[in-house]
Amino acid sequence: MFKKILIANRGEIAVRVMRACREMGIRTVAVYSEVDRASLHVRYADEAYPIGPAPSTESYLRIDRVLDAARRSGAEAIHPGYGFLAENPEFARACEESGGVFIGPPVTAMELMGSKTASRHVVMQAGLPVVPGADRNLESFDEVSRLAGEIGFPVMLKASAGGGGKGLRLVQAPAELESAYRTARSEAQNAFNDPSVYLEKYIEHPRHVEIQILGDQHGTLTYLGERECSLQRRHQKVMEECPSPAVDEDLRRRMGETAVRIGKLAGYWNAGTVEFLLDRNRNFYFLEMNTRLQVEHPVTELVVGIDLVKEQLRIAAGERLAWKQEDVRLRGVAIECRIYAEDPSNNFFPSPGLISRLQVPAGPGIRRDSGVYEGWRVPLEYDPLLSKLAVWATDRQEAIARMQRALGEYEILGVQTNVPFFRRILEHPDFIAGRIDTGFIDRALAAGLMIEEPPSTEEERIALLAAALHVERTRNSQPAVEAPASSAWKRAGREALLNAWPQRRRRNDH
Repeated sequence: MFKKILIANRGEIAVRVMRACREMGIRTVAVYSEVDRASLHVRYADEAYPIGPAPSTESYLRIDRVLDAARRSGAEAIHPGYGFLAENPEFARACEESGGVFIGPPVTAMELMGSKTASRHVVMQAGLPVVPGADRNLESFDEVSRLAGEIGFPVMLKASAGGGGKGLRLVQAPAELESAYRTARSEAQNAFNDPSVYLEKYIEHPRHVEIQILGDQHGTLTYLGERECSLQRRHQKVMEECPSPAVDEDLRRRMGETAVRIGKLAGYWNAGTVEFLLDRNRNFYFLEMNTRLQVEHPVTELVVGIDLVKEQLRIAAGERLAWKQEDVRLRGVAIECRIYAEDPSNNFFPSPGLISRLQVPAGPGIRRDSGVYEGWRVPLEYDPLLSKLAVWATDRQEAIARMQRALGEYEILGVQTNVPFFRRILEHPDFIAGRIDTGFIDRALAAGLMIEEPPSTEEERIALLAAALHVERTRNSQPAVEAPASSAWKRAGREALLNAWPQRRRRNDH
C-alpha cells in the first residue's frame, strides 16, 4: 500500500479522500491556489503545496504544477477526486510517465469512455441498449438535419466533450434545429474548446438512473446497486438517493449486468459510473460513463457498506477485490442533498462571502461531507458547493423525515444557501410518492415552488434575539416557557418526524 498520496483537488472531496487515507495510515499532500490558502483541505492534510493563482486554469488545471508538487513531496500516487483533472487522460498519462500511480482507471478506458460518441459506438456494436441517435460527431448542419428527420422530433443536441448542461439543446420541431445547432456548437467551443456535437432522440419524462461499478486490475468487475439522479436543475444533479424507488430486483440485476459488460468493453478497473435513462415503460438506455468517483458516491456507501475511496486506493495498489458480486447487499435507503452557497429566491445566484456561523446537523443516520468551517470565506472563483448532506434510514419514508430533521438543524449564516429549496422538495407530494423525472424540479420551480421566500439572515438574527429577550423577561413569572422555533422550515422538520411516527407504528403493527 502507498505511504503518501497527493490529492489533486480541493474542498469536500479532497477532505473526503484524506479522511480515508488517515484511517489507512497513509500520509496526505494537499495542493492549493492562492485563494484556498486557509481552506479546510489544506489544514487537514499532512503537507500542502501552493500551485498558483485563484483561477483554476492557473492552478488546479495545471498538470505541470500538480506533478511538481507530487515530486517535491515524494507522493507515490495521485488521487484526482472529481472535476478539474479527474477525467483528463493526459493527466493520467503524465502521472504514469512521471513514475507515479494515477488512482483511477487505465488511460485507454478514459479515452474511450470520455468520448460520448465513441462510447455510444462501442455499446451499439455490442448490441446493448442505447438512446437512438448518432454514434459519431456530426460535422455539418445537413447531417444533423438528416438524422433528426430519421429518428423524429423531439431531439437532443449534445456537446461531444460536454457535461453539466453545456452545449445541450432540446429541439421540439424542425424550425428550431438550425438555431439550436449553432448555439450548441458555440457553447461547446467556449466550455470545452471543442465544438463537436451529436444528436439523440429525446426521451420524454425519463428518469436518470446510474449504476456504480468497481473493478480490480485482475479482471473482477462488480456493480454496487443504483442511484436515482433524476432531481436536476438545468441538467445538473442536486439531490440523489439509493436505491431508486423505480427499480426492483430484476431491473437492478439487468442494469447492473449491462453496466459491467460496458465496463469490460472498455477494459475498466477502479471506480466508475454507467449512466442510463429509464423511460416510462421501464426500458433503460445507455447514456454515458463517468470514469471517476462521483459526487454522489456517499449514498452508495451508506446503503452497500463499502468505502469506495479505500477500495480505489487498494485497487490502484494492485490488490484484488475482497468480495464477489453475490456478496453485495443493499440495506436501507440513503438520500443526499448538495448544499450550495446560492440564493434560491434570486434564481440560485451564487452567494460567496464569510461564513459567520455554522451549526451542522448530527444524530443517528447523518453524514456530512464538507470542505468549509465557521470563519471561512466562500470564494467566488469555484463551484459554491459547501457540503453534501446525506442521511440513511431503514426505509424511504424514514429517510425523508430524517433529511427534513437534518436540514432543520443546519444553520449557515453569512451566505445564502439552498437549504430552503430542499425543504420544499421534500414536502412535495410527487417527490414523497417517488413520481419524479429529470424535468421534475424545473416544472416545480415554474409552478412557484419557492414563492414563499425564507427569512433573511438579518431577520433570523432579530427573531432569535427577540425570542431570547422574551424568555429572559418571563422566566421568573412563568413556570415554563416553550422556546419558539427560529424558522418555519425548522418547525416543518419536527412536524415531519411526528407525522411519520404514527404511520410507521400502524405499518409495524400489521
